[in-house]
Amino acid sequence: MKDSTNNTVIKYDNVSYYYKTYNDDGSVGRVVGVENATLEIEKGSFVALVGHNGCGKSTLAKLTNGLLVPSKGAVTVNGLDTSEKENIFEIRKNVGMVFQNPDNQMVASIVEEDVAFGPENLGVPQPEIVERVQTALQQVGMEAFAKNSPHKMSGGQKQRIAIAGALAIKPQVLVLDESTAMLDPQGRKEVLEVAHRLNKEGMTVLLITHFMEEVLDCNKVVVMSNGHIVATGTPMEIFSNRSLLDEVGLQPPRTVKLARMLKESGLDVDENCTDATELGGRVCQLLRKI
Repeated sequence: MKDSTNNTVIKYDNVSYYYKTYNDDGSVGRVVGVENATLEIEKGSFVALVGHNGCGKSTLAKLTNGLLVPSKGAVTVNGLDTSEKENIFEIRKNVGMVFQNPDNQMVASIVEEDVAFGPENLGVPQPEIVERVQTALQQVGMEAFAKNSPHKMSGGQKQRIAIAGALAIKPQVLVLDESTAMLDPQGRKEVLEVAHRLNKEGMTVLLITHFMEEVLDCNKVVVMSNGHIVATGTPMEIFSNRSLLDEVGLQPPRTVKLARMLKESGLDVDENCTDATELGGRVCQLLRKI
């Protein structure tokens, strides 16, 4: 069954997911993964999911392409319900996923063979696979490493290869599930640059992260706590809400922290500024007046 509406590519409609637990007495219990989540993600948007560890971010990500099926409610991708088995093939072609540990995603000893794995499983003709692999590696800036072993590369390079593997299936949506968590600052920078470039080219990106600096350039930020969506808004709206951040245990990005320190020191700056360049420019203006 297809239920597509306007510009929405992913829709979570009152979605809950519960993990089963087994007690010592043999009874079965449950733990909340996600509960009563309602959210729409528009085509071409860049959305960040944030929250403390165990808040439900990764569960929601796995619900996006049918890796998990809702205990109740519905998730639809381009109007296709993820709980209907006949839709899964099409949904997974449209939603590419990249996870936290790049080593767990490598399936071949040569980069181009690894990237080809997805389209090969989709039954794509060989000439088209070659073209897709070349294009995907170009998109992530790794075409020069096509014949290399991915296992000898840096973490950032490995994640870019993992992204290329996802891109080779030609998805509409790219889900990055804590994909920068195990990387050094340079590796995170490389992955985020690729994600933002793809988004500018029209791809929808869903970023799950606990690095607040990574969400500053997103269109929308979704805050989760204890399995629930507790707030949505622009980065400015979220990071200016001090009571919300305190409630869910999140720290604002360093730019916002610095802006607040400068404001409290008596400087005429926007205490909720999220743009480092803008904040630096304002400080320079103030220094010229001294």
